[in-house]
Amino acid sequence: MLVNTKEMFSKAYKEGYAVGAFNINNMETIQAITEAANDLKSPVILQVSAGAINYAGLKYLMKLVEATIEENPNIPIALHLDHGANFEICKKCIDAGFTSVMIDGSSYEFSQNIKITKQVVDYAHNHNVVVEGELGELKGLDNSSSKNLFTDPTKVKEFVSRTNVDSLAIAIGTSHGAYKFKEGQIPKLRFDILKEISEQIPNFPIVLHGSSSVIQPYVDKIRDFGGELINPMGVPEEMLCKAAKMAVCKINIDSDLRLAMTAGLREAIHNKVSNIDPREFIKPGKAMMKYVIKHKIKNVLVSENKA
Repeated sequence: MLVNTKEMFSKAYKEGYAVGAFNINNMETIQAITEAANDLKSPVILQVSAGAINYAGLKYLMKLVEATIEENPNIPIALHLDHGANFEICKKCIDAGFTSVMIDGSSYEFSQNIKITKQVVDYAHNHNVVVEGELGELKGLDNSSSKNLFTDPTKVKEFVSRTNVDSLAIAIGTSHGAYKFKEGQIPKLRFDILKEISEQIPNFPIVLHGSSSVIQPYVDKIRDFGGELINPMGVPEEMLCKAAKMAVCKINIDSDLRLAMTAGLREAIHNKVSNIDPREFIKPGKAMMKYVIKHKIKNVLVSENKA
């Protein structure tokens, strides 16, 4: 059933686990996520980025989501816009039937971030849709030139109060893509900042973006079958588990799904050189993706049997 995240997050916060937010781009990704969640009786969030909308089309994605809701009626599923850049795209997704949107004003000055976030909140709440804001800026995909600013704990209370957002994405050292830390750098999250933030806004839903762990066996498999990945590095899973136990109730995972799908595709294409049926290549990729999602639900999010 399609729901917003209010009850999801409230339950997760009280019971010390996190809800997985997995990015969707096509039918196989949606199937892998919701089949895994259904098998393990876990709530789940399907995230749609602007890139996914440009790739697949909003109408196509909505019809695929409708189908998966019919196929999985016993698990709570939220449909969420990931990193909405402006009011227009947030409104478009709200009007299309999304139950949650993110407005990412983190690159703006503080007062402008509040202004654009509140504009989205006012519209969304009138349509029973929840809103995620962001304070503090993450590095961009695969270490782009974004500033990677940590969230200032002294500003979160004012931001939440003035915008009336329903959840808050923070920057404590995670980043987007498969290259979250430099070669030789020891992965580290700022749990001190997370602790301060949770003290400023107790019991408030906190979100971690850029939280793939870049699972080594899939990196190795991609390399074995012709891929070139130079020193990829993600967030250790034990750190994500610690964050969930402290205050984080939504963890975003995308790169690990991409790695699993790519590993499965590369291996299948290599091993089935006379095959021209793309389904025979995609099925192993989907299976690897589903395996990763189940692993995350069981061992990182700890959301199994929480539906």
